[in-house]
Amino acid sequence: MSDIDTNTDTDTVNWNGKAFDEIVSNDAGRPVLFTNARVLTMDPLIGTMTGADVLLVGALLVGVGPGIITAAQDDNAIVVDCTGMTVVPAVVDTVALVGGRGHRSEYVATLTPGNAGDLLVVPDEFAADVASAQATLLTRPDRVRALVAAGKPVLWAGTDAPDRPTPPEAGIPAAGDMTGSPRVGVWIDKNDFLHQELAADGRYDETRGGRPHAYEGRYWVDGDRIDYLDDPGFWAFGEFQGEELHHAGYAMRLG
Repeated sequence: MSDIDTNTDTDTVNWNGKAFDEIVSNDAGRPVLFTNARVLTMDPLIGTMTGADVLLVGALLVGVGPGIITAAQDDNAIVVDCTGMTVVPAVVDTVALVGGRGHRSEYVATLTPGNAGDLLVVPDEFAADVASAQATLLTRPDRVRALVAAGKPVLWAGTDAPDRPTPPEAGIPAAGDMTGSPRVGVWIDKNDFLHQELAADGRYDETRGGRPHAYEGRYWVDGDRIDYLDDPGFWAFGEFQGEELHHAGYAMRLG
């Protein structure tokens, strides 16, 4: 390894360690301010800024631009010094980028105030543009200074953050045992067209317009989300909203 690489690694390991400790133990909901960065917002209105700040409060990005640092002490913000760094969206809204969204409220993955606090911090030399910054994350995660999702660190200084979510194992899980769940039973839409039976063994069976077994397969419930895997192999989903199950345009209640 060259001397330059060694110095870069050392800088990475020691990068904003005090601020990171404060973020991890941030039970009081203090704002987190990434300051003095080059910021590629991918928002066509805001554009690119240098010497700029990005302010997160909880899971949301609430401010972007120069001068936010002046209120850091007033707000008791945790300050992350991003000198020599570029901040980009962790996810890019390419539809917004080409003008495919009619309203700013529809932008979903730009560094626009009001959007989720999903951002990536890498050294300037690895971030000529958003694509190269994201390529650094995928090919050289050790060079990444921070990867933040919904305001919470996932990577920091080239290593996994504590309590980083564990991705599910690859492969299709076994159907869950739903015995005793209040969501087991036959769900029927208001027009009596769709009958969807959720069985306790993790199988579902749909009757459509009186046609039995129109769709059959396995299902999994995670919170208010339900995922379906039909026996022919296609996936679908639904959402429990109060006493209703919403799926593919249908709103069903337990029959």
